[in-house]
Amino acid sequence: MADGLSSDPSGGDVLATAEAWREAGRDVALATVVETWGSAPRPVGSHLVVDADGRFEGSVSGGCVEGAVVAEAVDVIADGQPKMLEFGVADETAWEVGLSCGGRIRVYVEKVS
Repeated sequence: MADGLSSDPSGGDVLATAEAWREAGRDVALATVVETWGSAPRPVGSHLVVDADGRFEGSVSGGCVEGAVVAEAVDVIADGQPKMLEFGVADETAWEVGLSCGGRIRVYVEKVS
């Protein structure tokens, strides 16, 4: 079990990790890139899996917004309510979290049950 970025940008390893973590009894959320505009660091379908302790594997932005997505995913695990997140260069929070590539991404975060 490795924490950090997955070597498989398609998310295949990440989905297997999500399943393994669930089978091990860990509470898990899955973040998925559902839409991109302009210069986006990861394609639609990219995944990030997060557990309740904030450990993660995969990538939804090549490192640009992972910290913010992990924090939101921990909240999703706690309350069970999915969230749609949006990051972009015009968004002040995008600069704070590092998405300055000129594009926008939408990330859907849901608890895995």
